[in-house]
Amino acid sequence: MRPATATAAAVTTLIGVGAAVIAAGRYASDVALKAPSGRPLPGDPGLTVHATGPERITLTRSLASLRPGTYGMDAPDLHAVLGPVLDRVPHTADTVVRRLERVELGVLGPGARVRLTPQLHRGTPTSALGLVHEDVEIPGELGPLPAWLVPGHRATWVIALHGLGTTREHPLNLVPFYDRRKIPVLVPAYRGDEGAPASPAGLAHLGDSEWRDVDAAIRYAVRRGARKVVLHGWGTGATMALRAAVESGVRDRISGLVLDSPVLDWEATLRNLATARHVPGLLLPLAVRAAQGRTGAHGDLLRTVSEPGALRAPALLFHGPDDTLAPWEPSVELAARLPGLVGLRTVKQAPHAAMWNADPNRYEESVRRFLTPLL
Repeated sequence: MRPATATAAAVTTLIGVGAAVIAAGRYASDVALKAPSGRPLPGDPGLTVHATGPERITLTRSLASLRPGTYGMDAPDLHAVLGPVLDRVPHTADTVVRRLERVELGVLGPGARVRLTPQLHRGTPTSALGLVHEDVEIPGELGPLPAWLVPGHRATWVIALHGLGTTREHPLNLVPFYDRRKIPVLVPAYRGDEGAPASPAGLAHLGDSEWRDVDAAIRYAVRRGARKVVLHGWGTGATMALRAAVESGVRDRISGLVLDSPVLDWEATLRNLATARHVPGLLLPLAVRAAQGRTGAHGDLLRTVSEPGALRAPALLFHGPDDTLAPWEPSVELAARLPGLVGLRTVKQAPHAAMWNADPNRYEESVRRFLTPLL
């Protein structure tokens, strides 16, 4: 083969390999970050319903079905709410019996394949909880953001922010708690959610750009009469709240943060999402590079927040070692770096963004004590 021909063949081969690498990286990053709003997070196995009875349900025995607490249970055209495990009820070795609180949608019967979710409710604050609410629009950076506003008499508002794998129905778990204390609650959608503007390239940024919609929500609340706001976020919603607390131009209006399972290590969470969605291990570095190229540079949030004077508002942080998507260790480190400002409540046997579900009473009592001096 002549040198020129050999060189051309080599270049063609390299271009082909390079294109394949780029395509593989884009595929892997799409798998991790392009899931539509509300698509269940990966990781938990599907469960089979073995039997139902008065106020009880029998499920496949697994770590997921044995978790303590209260969870939603989803399948296509089905939604129910499960209570605690019933240890003293007879069952076979490969099943577990839990209390069945209610069936909100569909018909539940043997053979149904279901997944547990931290999201208990379907619908609006009015249809799901019987609470008066107002449908409002928040002027956002990319366009109008639909939101629910549950009114209250307090001058301090709560802005409740869902995360990946759920919708703004997830914060409805805590809306009754805040409503009993007459605290107005604003529950916004943000870019990428149904009814909200699409995120650029259709990719989630794990809070790194979405936080600007939180900034818009704070400004909206202030225009509607809020003197201060408390940001309560789950997963990437917690990340958005934390970013807003250090980067927003109206951060002086933020009096406190309640952070449930925040994403503090962007790369680790991306890898965990890709792995849980069955991206081959060899493609994980490509997924990280491709995602960084498509979503922009991602700073070290833990370091940024820990710098002197960066975080002014006190934070109550819920996280636990059983979160397989957002590593728990950075939350432990954040609380250690800012001991006078960040309090950590460790929650075991709870998956990502489900710290309330594991023990609702303990969670709400911690939030009550945290909020009292802020109101």
